[in-house]
Amino acid sequence: MYDLLADGRLAAQATVAGGRLRTITDMVTQSFEVREGPAGTARFTDLPAGDKDIEIWLPHTEVTELIALRTDAPVEPARDTGRRVWLHHGSSISHGSNATRPTAIWPALAAAQGEVDLVNLGFGGSAVLDPFTARTMRDTPADLISVKLGINVVNGDLMRLRAFTPAVHGFLDTVREGHPTTPLLVVSSILCPVQEDTPGPLAPDYDGVTLRFKATGDPAERAAGRLTLNVIRGELARIVEQRTADDPNLHYLDGRALYGESDYAEFPLPDEIHPDPAGHRRIGENFARLVFGDGGPFAAKTG
Repeated sequence: MYDLLADGRLAAQATVAGGRLRTITDMVTQSFEVREGPAGTARFTDLPAGDKDIEIWLPHTEVTELIALRTDAPVEPARDTGRRVWLHHGSSISHGSNATRPTAIWPALAAAQGEVDLVNLGFGGSAVLDPFTARTMRDTPADLISVKLGINVVNGDLMRLRAFTPAVHGFLDTVREGHPTTPLLVVSSILCPVQEDTPGPLAPDYDGVTLRFKATGDPAERAAGRLTLNVIRGELARIVEQRTADDPNLHYLDGRALYGESDYAEFPLPDEIHPDPAGHRRIGENFARLVFGDGGPFAAKTG
């Protein structure tokens, strides 16, 4: 399936060659198998004459190996567009779970509206303050950086508040080693009712028809340092406020401004964790307005 973008760029949702499909076979144990797909060819035909920029978007739901790229006319690296580069890290929601195509995940939608080039480090289940992710962000050229934190730490029940706070500081310290003055936005989780005040771990809740998720922790254990989304939002806001005394280019955004109670009422989370395609669109629109719009932390400078 191919999408022709508004500015004439071509977006492709297809396994062009050597696809590898990771299939979860047991939702309880999270075991999976890797199935090697056959090599295939995707052809882009009937393109308009003359010089053109071609942008190919590979599937966001599979691992794709590009074996060869062939053309019937000379090609050259794309010219610098002059657009700012936005480097983003987040969970499966940023990765694009439930989106219908790679150009319809919320970071891609926000990037298009913000007229920036996106480098998306959204990793399903893996926005957990891993040091190697921070080092990757440190070493990746970027004009704008955002990190969306919370949901995976809670639903994996990976750490307590005592460990979470220094892990956030360490992550931000590492990013700042490579980008000392780049606008850096810390974003907390969107609304997720099952995890707002109930700790993880998360468990599948399958009724034979629909897969949903539920939190299995005890809310009473918040006093002992168990994490919930509300606990994390409060701590992230506190950390950013503390650090901005020496880092004026650091910003915080409550994720419920992207998708909150009114959005949940209009576009419920189908599995109680991930937004549907309309939810991705709403998040992307709100991010573009609040972050790239006038007065936002990523607003383009004029003059």
